[in-house]
Amino acid sequence: MTRKPSGQGRETGGHGTESVESVLDELYATPPSDFVPRREECAAAARTAGRKEDARRIHAARRPTLAAWAANLLTHSRPEEARRFQELGQALREAHRTLDAAELRELSAQRRRVVSALTRQAAQLAGEAGHRLSQSAQREVESTLRAVLADPGAADEWAAGHLAASLAPPSEFPPDTAPFGAASRGPAPRPKPARRTADTGDELAERRRRRQEELARAERQAEQAARRLRDGRAEQSEADASLREADEERDRAREAVNTAEEQLRTAHADLDRAEREHRAAEERAHRAAEEVAGAEREARTASRRADRLNSRAR
Repeated sequence: MTRKPSGQGRETGGHGTESVESVLDELYATPPSDFVPRREECAAAARTAGRKEDARRIHAARRPTLAAWAANLLTHSRPEEARRFQELGQALREAHRTLDAAELRELSAQRRRVVSALTRQAAQLAGEAGHRLSQSAQREVESTLRAVLADPGAADEWAAGHLAASLAPPSEFPPDTAPFGAASRGPAPRPKPARRTADTGDELAERRRRRQEELARAERQAEQAARRLRDGRAEQSEADASLREADEERDRAREAVNTAEEQLRTAHADLDRAEREHRAAEERAHRAAEEVAGAEREARTASRRADRLNSRAR
């Protein structure tokens, strides 16, 4: 896939030495809900740094629709597959130009598989970023991909990764497998050149061989993408189950901690009460001991007085 050149390599406020194109790459990979705040932040940083033209270009960036953003994610996250997809589009357009009915039917069948696989990838990427694509949005992604196959200009727009809206394929590039003007009973006869050399036949065979190799690679990549999607969903399912188990275990541990904390608070309260009762008992025991000692002294004094009185009476 060929990306747009990165401009003049000028610094952009808030992004170090990144070019405006790099800032736009970041913006158009940003979810639509966050696009405008991030755009204004980048534009304000460029203005503060005195880069008015950079700020103007950044501020002029249009907020993408959800489907356009998902299509942009493919070019940012799957560049090799996007490049192969563009090569498939070139082969399809060449087949239409040459009215090669057999090759066109084969390429068109390949197109449907690859478009379907890339649409699923776009939906997966959007879901991983926290935004689920509706069926309508997925149809818009499919429309964009079909436009990329049919129109070189649309292919260039998609390759830049800055789509703000979905693309529509041109009406002269039909969705079925027949070339232009072909009837249902079979393809229209190809015009025969007056003279055809062996070199021309060899060149056509070589071009067809290269296309077949490109198609085989694209099909393998589509199958790999579908397999990654299935594996990712299985892994997500397992992760969700592990998360539920972890949540339950955490809730049980939290309940045990709450119970232990409540028991600890109760034990502390019981200890405080026991210590207060112990101090009160010690005080009562001390007072009682003092009273006993006083009573003993008074008893001894009274006994001695009684003994003296008895002695005098005798």
